Amino acid sequence: MSQSRLSTALDDGLLSLPQGDIAVLRPPATYDVSPLPRSAVRIVHGFFPDYAAWQAADHIVMDDMPSVAVAIVVVPRAKALARALVATACARADMVIVDGQKTDGVDSLFTSCRKRLGNLPSITKGHGRIFWFAASDAFADWAAPPPARGAHGYYTTAGVFSDGSVDQGSALLSAALPAKLPARMADLGAGWGYLAAPVLARAGVRSLDLIEAEKLSLDCARLNVTDPRVRFHWADATQFAPEQPFDGIVMNPPFHAGRTAEPALGRRFIQAAARLLAPHGKLWMVANRHLPYEAGLSESFRNVDMIGGNGAFKIFHATRPLR
Repeated sequence: MSQSRLSTALDDGLLSLPQGDIAVLRPPATYDVSPLPRSAVRIVHGFFPDYAAWQAADHIVMDDMPSVAVAIVVVPRAKALARALVATACARADMVIVDGQKTDGVDSLFTSCRKRLGNLPSITKGHGRIFWFAASDAFADWAAPPPARGAHGYYTTAGVFSDGSVDQGSALLSAALPAKLPARMADLGAGWGYLAAPVLARAGVRSLDLIEAEKLSLDCARLNVTDPRVRFHWADATQFAPEQPFDGIVMNPPFHAGRTAEPALGRRFIQAAARLLAPHGKLWMVANRHLPYEAGLSESFRNVDMIGGNGAFKIFHATRPLR
């Protein structure tokens, strides 16, 4: 097994860590923290599946960064979020390490940091880069502002899906919902809560559970949705266990893991929907037209109909979940 960039930097003596706690910001569950003293590691994460995976591995996990000696920023896909993490790391640590893949923009981030700090030590390896520097206030303007209401009228923030506009698939699904919906509804992968308003506007809805894995998105949803019929859950929708089955579910499932397309993720959402619904339950779902979800729907529901769509999306209505 090849060494990670962090291992290489430490083993080659290019990087020396001061004594004290080490915060690792938003590492995927596969990130190698073995070069670090386990007792000093603090995993900081806002994505629930990774949060739960690190917790299951007996690491100390939290959703807010404490003051530490070292902060390791694992570069996320979203540029604005990556910069915000650097600013947070500088504000709460003495040393900052940035580690990421080229496909996630680490080289661009490295260039931006060098423009402000000058030359920085760096190692390129495994299609990525690691670099480090003493914490500085030079990145204070990169700090993420609190969620703000955008031109679309909703609160969003850096790092959430479709932060600048309403997702076209979700808008199409909202228009396709019937005038009356079942009493106990849920939105799997609710994001910042766009579908809540059209669901709650339909007759018959008594409750709506918003289930979302990204804490940044769920925090925005709490600002966008204030109806007392709504409950919010920071959770992995594919693993969620409700108090009782739902009568209806709406969803626009994700199909990317980072930059990698992963249609299997959408299929897991379909399986979860079937598991979470009562025998009489109904599913309304939108998906990108090129994604082959028909087979997965037919495996999980007795009745599946395409009820709408356009050149980019297709909308399904499925009933009688199979278990």
